Amino acid sequence: MALTDDFEQAQTDAKSLPARPSNDVLLRLYALYKQGTQGDATGSRPGLFDPVGRAKYDAWKSVAGTSQEDAQRDYVTLVNSLRS
Repeated sequence: MALTDDFEQAQTDAKSLPARPSNDVLLRLYALYKQGTQGDATGSRPGLFDPVGRAKYDAWKSVAGTSQEDAQRDYVTLVNSLRS
């Protein structure tokens, strides 16, 4: 199976995990997904009155420089580890 197929399957699998992951894991999934689909984070960091947006932005920014292929591969690996 090609990486893009694995990545798309992992996105589907992530929606039906047996247990809800911790917030840290959810932020990691978000960051890898965004990096894998859009590349490095752009725009300005959300302000103090948007703590959720700020956490998401910081998580995405933390994987800056990771190639889209590596981010997709890491996303697939993480989702598969959460499924078992």
